Amino acid sequence: MGSLLAGATAARTGDEMSGPALLLLGYAQTGSAATAAALLAGITASAALGGPVLGALLDRAARPGRLLATSLVLHAAGLTAVLLSLGRVPFPLTLLTALAAGALAPALAGGWTSRLSTVVPAHRLHRAHALDAMTYSAASLLGPALAGLAGGLLGAPAAVVAAVVLILLAVPATRVLPCGTDPAGPVTLRAVARDLRRGFACLVRSVPLARATVTSTLSCLGQGAFVACVPLLGVRVLGGPGGGALLLSCAAVAALGAGAVLARCRRPPVPDTVLWAAPLVLALALAVAFAATAAGRRPAPAAAAALLVTAALLTGAAEGPQLTALFAVRHREAPERLRAQVFTTGASVKITAFALGAATAGPVAARSLTAALALAAAVQLLAAAAHAAVGRVLVRRFRRGARRCGRGPDRG
Repeated sequence: MGSLLAGATAARTGDEMSGPALLLLGYAQTGSAATAAALLAGITASAALGGPVLGALLDRAARPGRLLATSLVLHAAGLTAVLLSLGRVPFPLTLLTALAAGALAPALAGGWTSRLSTVVPAHRLHRAHALDAMTYSAASLLGPALAGLAGGLLGAPAAVVAAVVLILLAVPATRVLPCGTDPAGPVTLRAVARDLRRGFACLVRSVPLARATVTSTLSCLGQGAFVACVPLLGVRVLGGPGGGALLLSCAAVAALGAGAVLARCRRPPVPDTVLWAAPLVLALALAVAFAATAAGRRPAPAAAAALLVTAALLTGAAEGPQLTALFAVRHREAPERLRAQVFTTGASVKITAFALGAATAGPVAARSLTAALALAAAVQLLAAAAHAAVGRVLVRRFRRGARRCGRGPDRG
């Protein structure tokens, strides 16, 4: 488990570095903020397509460690190609390269998590989930900071190179993954398409999985909206956009602390309960941030700053347990034969939702910061409501189908 978590931390830190590094690279090489944003969008958007396919291949692979290592190498090669081609070839070709590299990004997230149950005994899975969630928090804390440090000291290309090196450092850790115990036969287009249909059907038909997927996706949409507000919050309350980066660091530290508490907890909370409670805490955090902006208009800057830091700490304290609970539900409900696909598909959907939330809230925040915060809070409340609504709809539908078949409802 230690080797797997070390590899996951290195890969995810490199992934968190790559976005800010490409932003710096695009602006430094072309002087265009639009080009920089397009590179970031390119390496993010294609994850929605690559995740399900990569998961289906991992589930079918006799040697999943080798496939995961190949994905990491190809992702690093894609980032290197973007670095070498930007400014030397037409930009559409560079953007296509970023899209191809982004399709492999779910290997850095769900690919590792989906293999936890193969290296950790069942009675230690809760602790493993909490520690795995902590690697995401650590990566979100270290990645942007390292990208900014490398870019500031050595230039934007050095930041991309550092991200590539971190991703490649994770490759040796894939050797700890055991071989597949039940290979599903040769990898063909028809077989992968069949597995994809089964994976999506599993996400829809399983009430806990559907509920967890919808809730976490909507919550991630709200988190992206909040991140879009962070620079303006820093300017309005903390005196500059750099204060916004401090808020993200505070949230990451709080998420790490919450994960450490959960890892040592002998009687962890029920994951399904955490999934609907976390968006409510996130909505509360956004309400506190809203109060901080109101206090910032008055002659009480210290009080406004304290409220804003409190909001960031509440955000991290909710996001850490939410991620741990999501992992627990996926491991509990997904069939072993489809587990990697469930994890990588979920990661892809969340990545896309986060990007969509940030892209939507950015223009809103430019016009009205309070409106953007209210929008993010409304999405979090919608996520909590969706948890209950999806469960009721799917259970009702399943019971109707069971009555038509002449049998009682069973689990899932």
